[in-house]
Amino acid sequence: MSEATLDAQQTITLTEKAIAEISNIKQENEIPDEFGLRIGVKGGGCSGLTYALGFDSEIKETDEVLEIEGVKVVIDAKSMFYLGGTELDYTDGLQGKGFVFNNPNAQRTCGCGSSFGA
Repeated sequence: MSEATLDAQQTITLTEKAIAEISNIKQENEIPDEFGLRIGVKGGGCSGLTYALGFDSEIKETDEVLEIEGVKVVIDAKSMFYLGGTELDYTDGLQGKGFVFNNPNAQRTCGCGSSFGA
């Protein structure tokens, strides 16, 4: 696992499988290196908040920018409040393929795993 530390309370971790899949997606879709992987949360979903994940070329002054094993990760300040300590993983098991957020701040989650409450 790779980890970037913002301070003692807030860390974001990417597993090796997540790093490999992010690299594959960037390569297959010819996404330029200057684009960062934006990780965030927004209102919605059955538990109150839902995860957002995508590539973004726009970095705002208030964004945290981390370099984790060659992956530029961009997180807005509001999302960082909910994502501190989160591990981003990738699974390709029997239940399907996709990124998985292992978030210690989530007090409840929904059955689909893409929505949570804090």
